[in-house]
Amino acid sequence: MTANMICILLAVIVYLVGMLAIGIKYANNKTSEDFYLGGRKLGPIVTAMSTEASDMSAYLLMGVPGLALFCGLAESGWTAIGLAAGTYLNWLFVAKRLRSYSAKLHAITVPDFLAARFRDNTKLIEILGALTIIIFFVPYTASGFAACGKLFNSLFGFDYMTAMLVSAAVIVAYCALGGFMAASVTSLIQSIVMTFALIVVFFFGVSKAGGWGAVMDNARSIPGYLSLFASTDINGGAPGPYTFVMIVSTLAWGLGYFGMPHILVHFMAVESEEKLDVCRRVGSIWCVVSLGIATVIGFVGFAMAKAGALAMPGSEPEAENMIVNVAHLISEHGIFAAIIAGLIIAGILAATMSTADAQLLGAASGVTHNLINDVFGIKLSDKKNMLIARLTVIGVAILGAIFASDPSSSIFRVVSFAWAGFGATFGPVVLLALFWKRCNKQGAIAGMLSGMVMIFVWKYLVRPLGGAFNIYELLPAFIVSAIMIVVVSLCTAAPEKEIVDEFESIA
Repeated sequence: MTANMICILLAVIVYLVGMLAIGIKYANNKTSEDFYLGGRKLGPIVTAMSTEASDMSAYLLMGVPGLALFCGLAESGWTAIGLAAGTYLNWLFVAKRLRSYSAKLHAITVPDFLAARFRDNTKLIEILGALTIIIFFVPYTASGFAACGKLFNSLFGFDYMTAMLVSAAVIVAYCALGGFMAASVTSLIQSIVMTFALIVVFFFGVSKAGGWGAVMDNARSIPGYLSLFASTDINGGAPGPYTFVMIVSTLAWGLGYFGMPHILVHFMAVESEEKLDVCRRVGSIWCVVSLGIATVIGFVGFAMAKAGALAMPGSEPEAENMIVNVAHLISEHGIFAAIIAGLIIAGILAATMSTADAQLLGAASGVTHNLINDVFGIKLSDKKNMLIARLTVIGVAILGAIFASDPSSSIFRVVSFAWAGFGATFGPVVLLALFWKRCNKQGAIAGMLSGMVMIFVWKYLVRPLGGAFNIYELLPAFIVSAIMIVVVSLCTAAPEKEIVDEFESIA
């Protein structure tokens, strides 16, 4: 290993040790609310940046640039627009009311809130919610572990499985030790590192590509590459239309925000509703800027490949390694540059870790709080609850590592499926629980179940038919779930007066 590679590795190790130190610092959780919500004491900046960092998993620094590089603007651009819109609307409409409502009900997880909101004594809402969290968090977490494995394999030549497992172990360690507060503080730091990585890669890439003019000239050389209404890729050939159906399907990514447990719990954890206006502004601006830069970096990467600075990727998974390859180029300019390259690699790790830790905590809450405590009625001491939660974090991580054992999988595609699962199962019921007082327990159960089932039905049975059916599974599943909630609620008994009065008392 060269001196430059050693410098990169040392920078990464220092970063990882720092994350572990934060986990140790916040290891004194005393109650479940401390472990899962940080005692509802998050300040506005920590809330905003940790929420967005938890959202922007490895697809920000690997998936989005890779997709933009290989396929051009249309899919990556409409995805970014949908995500930015969903982020803003989630902060604007959901955050404040969910914080107030969940605090009144003493709910510390999303299934917990829904079960309390509808007075579900059947436990079906918590069972469906916990199963959804476990089913979809495993592949979602696996995508993060896979990103770590790809990173160390492509840059240092380390064995993919070994690198992936070591990275997973570090994430599990600080997450299991410090719980939500450690995950939130590390996510704040990780958002800063991610921003640094995006900025450095952008300016260095433009210089290696021959300037901004060269970037644009190369992008224009492929018909439809810079169009929001053309479907193409760098292998050439005539571009096809990026149709209205495809645009709506891609924009549907934004619907997912309303059902993401690892994002919604940040709203529940902020110290007061008054701080959420600041959170919305900070979080939304960071989301728009980071997604915009990540997309443009894809075009810069294509220009670098045309200039001979990078190898031209032959597939989308190969294109996802672009920022890793740029970091390697930077490291060749001396020791200081190698340290900067190490921080860029840390940025990729940060994107992965900031999401994986929130997902692991979400899965732990689903098993420990919703299933063991509430559904099965097993009451444990706070100390035993902490132990079970930490063991669950380890268990989910093991399953995620098994799913991540295939290094050829596309990070973007894996994330899109898990995102759809959460968005369709939780999104409609969360919105209607917050804003429609006629919504009842039967409607909530019907909506959650139909949304989860439709994700699988549409992806594996309907979407392969192609044509007008080639729609991102989140959109039809979200619509079906919302319709089922409304129809079943109206066809069954109205909520009790106590529930309605409670609904109307929430500011």
